[in-house]
Amino acid sequence: MTADPITAIPRIGEILALSSGLFWAAAVILFRISGRSVPPLGLNLFKSITAAAALALTMAVTGGSLFPGVEARAWWLLLGSGILGIGLSDTLLFSCLNRLGAGLTAIVDCSYSPSVIVLAAIFLAERMAPLQMGGAAMIIVAVILITREKNSNPLPRGRLIGGIALGVSAMFIMAVSVIIMKPVVESTPLFWATLIRTLGGILFMGAALVVHPRRRRIFHATFNPKNWKAMIPGSLLGGYGALIVWMGGMKYATASVASALNQVTSVFIFVFGLIFLKEKATPFKLASLGLAVAGAVLVSI
Repeated sequence: MTADPITAIPRIGEILALSSGLFWAAAVILFRISGRSVPPLGLNLFKSITAAAALALTMAVTGGSLFPGVEARAWWLLLGSGILGIGLSDTLLFSCLNRLGAGLTAIVDCSYSPSVIVLAAIFLAERMAPLQMGGAAMIIVAVILITREKNSNPLPRGRLIGGIALGVSAMFIMAVSVIIMKPVVESTPLFWATLIRTLGGILFMGAALVVHPRRRRIFHATFNPKNWKAMIPGSLLGGYGALIVWMGGMKYATASVASALNQVTSVFIFVFGLIFLKEKATPFKLASLGLAVAGAVLVSI
């Protein structure tokens, strides 16, 4: 088998995992805007359809094959991972984002990395060195510190508990989807694997939309061109760009390390808040940002 030339780049898995956080953070801001007029299921379906079209075009340009000769097991695992990680998890995450807002959602998002690390230790026999475990802990602590300082109006208890439950469920389901795909993504073409996983999510959401009691409202809101101003760039950033480099991180790094570096997404959201939302950069927040960056360095060692 011909060696993958991208593996010659030092720490390519870690670089891609960090890049996915940057892309996804930019997309989250756009999804937050879109979520005001488009329900979570519709927003996620639009994101995934846009991403699948972009992936198919990319494969056509690069000469990628839709049938690369992989075993049937790879198809089923990637489709299953897409059903869970894109179809179900992302829809729950968008619901959480609508209920809690970006700040509290970032706190809930911290459950992603520990979930992957624990599941990878159980099912993939992955182990992290003490230094790397310390770095992962620093990232999680930094994200919590950043979001806890944000001032926001208190949410009704039912809305808060419901949003947290949705977010935690989304992160755990995403972690399960990572464990499912990890054994096959390492030996399959990156663009193809990303496309098949995306198609799994589309199949799930399409079936869910057909039986949804408010399917007409969701359909009209989703495919109304007036709502596409933020949806299209958000979908290309989050559903296409972020997903490709996220899959690349999982392909070329261990699941534990990649998931810990993915957690820096919330730090990028913080930075974008300073730039685009004119949020105040307090010494407390800047110290938290430094802690997260230091943790990312430790994890990648």
